[in-house]
Amino acid sequence: MYEKDIRNDEEMKKLLIEKAIEKLPNSYAPYSRYNVAAAALFDSGNIYTGVNVESASLGMTICAERNAIFHAVAEGERRLLAVAIVGGADGDRREYCVPCGACRQVMRDFGDKDSMIVISAKSSDDYMENTLDEMLPYSFGPESL
Repeated sequence: MYEKDIRNDEEMKKLLIEKAIEKLPNSYAPYSRYNVAAAALFDSGNIYTGVNVESASLGMTICAERNAIFHAVAEGERRLLAVAIVGGADGDRREYCVPCGACRQVMRDFGDKDSMIVISAKSSDDYMENTLDEMLPYSFGPESL
């Protein structure tokens, strides 16, 4: 079990970013040429990675963040603590890559809005982080049902 407060665990943040960077070359984005990779930490302590995978039928494309989270859920995970995201045009990490609205909503389904963090990184030394609530204020989550 991961028992630290992710907001204060710089080593884990750097590890998540490095794992995402490691997977970035596996992104499949021949249409947009915007490559993205993500690493998601769950309360088990397990880290799951994902990349964006595009389809010629663009609506069938999946983002890296959802790819990582859905893989984790398929493995039995339910409590998301953090997601690190890297990416950019042709895989160039010049800017921070932030999650789209659909990914933010999926994060909300599995992460606590006040403590889960989203890390957008250029490198393991150059990143910004936000709580999920900062990225998706006034959100609709499982407790809303």
